[in-house]
Amino acid sequence: MIKKTLYFGNPAYLSFKDEQFIIERRSRESIEEKINSEISNSGDNDKISEDKYLKRKMIKETIPVEDIGILILDHHGVSVSQYLLSKLLENNTAVIFCNDKHHPTGLLLNLDGNSVQSEKFKAQIKASIPLRKNLWQQTVSSKIGNQASLLKKKGVNIKNMASWMKSVNSGDTKNLEARASVYYWKNLFSDDLDFYRDRYGEPPNNLLNYGYAILRAIVARGLVASGLLPTLGIHHRNKYNAYCLADDIMEPYRPFVDNLVCGIIEKGNDFYNLTTDIKKDLLGLPVTDIFIDGEKSPLMVGLQRTTSSLAKCFEGKSKKIIYPELI
Repeated sequence: MIKKTLYFGNPAYLSFKDEQFIIERRSRESIEEKINSEISNSGDNDKISEDKYLKRKMIKETIPVEDIGILILDHHGVSVSQYLLSKLLENNTAVIFCNDKHHPTGLLLNLDGNSVQSEKFKAQIKASIPLRKNLWQQTVSSKIGNQASLLKKKGVNIKNMASWMKSVNSGDTKNLEARASVYYWKNLFSDDLDFYRDRYGEPPNNLLNYGYAILRAIVARGLVASGLLPTLGIHHRNKYNAYCLADDIMEPYRPFVDNLVCGIIEKGNDFYNLTTDIKKDLLGLPVTDIFIDGEKSPLMVGLQRTTSSLAKCFEGKSKKIIYPELI
């Protein structure tokens, strides 16, 4: 089942009861008109306060907790009950917290996402260096292949990219990922943008950052569900990074975010600001169609196949990570 992504950018009170995610918020639709109408109909000259009116106009919605895959909290006026958070984690929901600039800055995940988690942890920890290098080789090759596919859609010559994809060796000691990245970012956007990929750089870096943060949460959630530790990477090893493995496995999925950003720019939207419409487009990432292992699938569902195949590689049951293809 495709899980829902819920985004809250306005004040709301979120709680839990009877296996339901409960949303309570005040309606502000045409508030002045409604207040004036009530005064006129009642014939009462006393002013009706907006707060008094709003208290009577609370909107209440419910959603089954088991249907929620990602929850994004992007307003300081959002209140969440501890009971709800615990139930969300029980259902392996990834909870993302945003800062005052509306960028994701925190991620809350379940610590017990798989029934045989300890066995999978042991297999992951014991993974040999040659295995890790082979898994990284597969990851880089898939990433370059998807980057090449996106460039091809834009009419860019990808002969060199196709060659690099086939030439990635164990551990990518030739650093072909970096060479491909330079060519990719140089040709992905129009020359008019004079784009340089930098986390703190000029737009559309802001859109890419937002999309990658959502992708990272989806990947981390999938890893936990597959019984793996997101902290222990196959290539990334930064001791300050709690999601090294998520950063590894998301690499071949990044071009799907890039494709969404290209679409936003091509529609002529003002991408210098993360508007509600732009966020809506980027939050559609979990249900974006991908092709994986010869089948069409929503990204979030396909991602679970990727993390499950990775767990099998650590356990010695398989030698191949199942990654998506950008077509």
